[in-house]
Amino acid sequence: MFHLQKATQVTSDDELGRLAELYRYPPRPASGSDAATPFVRANMVSSIDGAVTYDGKSGGLGGRGDKALFRVLRGLADVILVGAGTATTEGYGRPQADDALAAHRESLGQAPAPALALVSRSLSIPPDFEPVADPNTVVLTCTNAPADRRRALIDAGATLVDCGDDTVATSAILEHCTDRGWSRVLCEGGPRLLGSLVAADALDELCLTTSPHLVGGDAGRIVTTGGAESGGASAVLHALRPASILTDDDGFVFTRWLRHGRSSTR
Repeated sequence: MFHLQKATQVTSDDELGRLAELYRYPPRPASGSDAATPFVRANMVSSIDGAVTYDGKSGGLGGRGDKALFRVLRGLADVILVGAGTATTEGYGRPQADDALAAHRESLGQAPAPALALVSRSLSIPPDFEPVADPNTVVLTCTNAPADRRRALIDAGATLVDCGDDTVATSAILEHCTDRGWSRVLCEGGPRLLGSLVAADALDELCLTTSPHLVGGDAGRIVTTGGAESGGASAVLHALRPASILTDDDGFVFTRWLRHGRSSTR
């Protein structure tokens, strides 16, 4: 064991640029199985006692540093993968181009803004939900989703892609990302979607913000498995290794965890 001590100021006036360097995605392999597989990163926040939400939303646990990191991680991604329930609860809008990270994206041949992929087995998405009709948004669902909801979303301008019959299969999600050229995937939850990635051993990196608060109550954890979305898997045990640990003056702790066999971005 060893003490963690403040040794290096990793952010300064160019906070976003420095964070972008620290959190950049690893180079895509030129060959092998990983060359055709997207790198899947998740970004989640949790209280000290493991609560993933406060008052029903994860945003209540964030702070200034967390917002800066949230912005950077989005700015590095090709696509934001999120459960539709999480997106509607948190009030998502269309992903916007970020001028501060425009040069970085251009150098990698990325679009000005990341795409948005909403995952929904039930299609219980309000047709007037703002991102739905955006051409940069895709709804990943299944063929047996309710026909009336499917029609309502299509009429609202949504692009629907079936990724399974009764459930939204993780393998089909990743295949669609590959087909679209989205090699840098950022999952923003919720816990069931993240659980499906973990159960499928498809998560390469977890970026976890620990909020310096105790919440109590019955809020869930960042990962939920056991439902249809995770293939029926219950408890799982996946070993990760720490890649970096940061903190700020507000007491937030920002950790990056990589699965074994994946290289660090640094």
